[in-house]
Amino acid sequence: MAFAITQTCCSDATCVSVCPVNCIHPAPGEKGFGSTEMLHIDPKSCIDCGACADACPVDAVLPVDRLPAAQREYERINAAYFEPDKAKFPQEKETSRPRPTGPNLHAWSGPAFDRVLPPDFGALRVAVVGTGPAGMYAARDLLLHTRAEVTLIDRLPVAGGLVRYGVAPDHTSTRKVGETFSRFHTHPRVRMYLGLDVGEHITAEELAAHHDAVIYAVGAATDRRLGIPGESLTGCVSATTFVAWYNAHPEVPPDAVALSAERVVVVGNGNVALDVARILATDPETLDGTEIAGHALAELRRGKVREVVVLGRRGPQDAACTRSELLALQHLPGVDLIVDDHDPRVGTAIDAARPGDKAALLRGVAREDVDWSLPPGAEGRRRRIVFRFLSAPVAVSGSEDTRAVRVTGAAGELEIPAGLVLRAVGHRGVPQPGLPFDEATGTVPHQHGRVSGRPGTYVVGWSKRGPSGGIGANRACAAETVGSLLADAVAGTLPATAGGPKAFRRLVRRRRR
Repeated sequence: MAFAITQTCCSDATCVSVCPVNCIHPAPGEKGFGSTEMLHIDPKSCIDCGACADACPVDAVLPVDRLPAAQREYERINAAYFEPDKAKFPQEKETSRPRPTGPNLHAWSGPAFDRVLPPDFGALRVAVVGTGPAGMYAARDLLLHTRAEVTLIDRLPVAGGLVRYGVAPDHTSTRKVGETFSRFHTHPRVRMYLGLDVGEHITAEELAAHHDAVIYAVGAATDRRLGIPGESLTGCVSATTFVAWYNAHPEVPPDAVALSAERVVVVGNGNVALDVARILATDPETLDGTEIAGHALAELRRGKVREVVVLGRRGPQDAACTRSELLALQHLPGVDLIVDDHDPRVGTAIDAARPGDKAALLRGVAREDVDWSLPPGAEGRRRRIVFRFLSAPVAVSGSEDTRAVRVTGAAGELEIPAGLVLRAVGHRGVPQPGLPFDEATGTVPHQHGRVSGRPGTYVVGWSKRGPSGGIGANRACAAETVGSLLADAVAGTLPATAGGPKAFRRLVRRRRR
């Protein structure tokens, strides 16, 4: 019996470091690591030791004979990763992927810093602004590999960042990674300040003056706009706001979203778009007992949503979501999944897709040339999610409230009636007071995590590399930034501090009165 990695894989490769036979790939240093959707276990090499399952922070690793019905496909998905690609290499008989002949502990077990602090080096005082995954991976590296004292700062009253306020409440396994990070909140060398806004309560200069170094992990706090007429109408809302609403974000009021419409259009087909569609279409009773906000659950219960349209500009072969999230939609009880067959290119792309392609996952999904004049709640119709590809939104219609989305495609323009439009076309960083900002990329300019023109100031996560990569991608990202910080400390290039911990505490108390 082998193990398989399933939907909730965070790709931080903790499992790789504990595998005694190097059967989990792609591993750090291999092609695809950091960009792959998930990691995979080779069933021919797995010795069923269970070390990977014990180490996984998100409970994504399960024995194949215990996979629930909705996840049985992951036995095939894991095995297929190690099979030769006959479409590309018809003569290939054996896979070129690593497959060891005996036990061999993988050399990678976490960050290995090129420059380490000498034993007589004093304890660094490092502030980390942001307590999401990027900030906490950086803090963890400092606490585990140095004697640094870490000041954790978050402008929100609850720690967790994206794990707390960005992960869907029904993804309970993914949210468990927060428990891994929260262990460091009470570390003896950590002091945490919640509800402290750098830029409002204290300046970046004041923070830097009281610490040897500052790492900013402030993420990408806003969403990308569509840039079409009607986008500011009531009922046209960012998916960022919707996700924050159902996760009880303190800056989003309980009445920010109303679900009085039968049809909702979600613009975009990435993982956030699919999360939103799934929450809207799911029977609210199945969400009871999760960490969903009480006001959101109440609104879902009294809401009228019967149909969610997931709108994509490109074809099914270019859908931005991961395969695992697309598979999950096909197992929603009481929900029909439909592909709008309005353009022959949609069906052609699905039928021509190779087995490992994302579009191939839609091969068994019902196709229908949807009549948008019919009400979503037609008699006998179950709740449903409709994928409409090759359709670009050109306007949101309505006088004051949203009434429809006008889209364009091969057959010209048409209107899809909808009372709520959620834009889910990506996140974008915002300027951080006291730091340089690249408007084109929405990131902080840096060199290997060193903020340009700001000695002793560093950046990590989405504010460093842009809004790409899941939770696990922040592990390598943080290791690079911490490595730069330690190299600067050894080289003696960190600025001198003007105040210590007590002075900083007094400053914070004065400013937050």
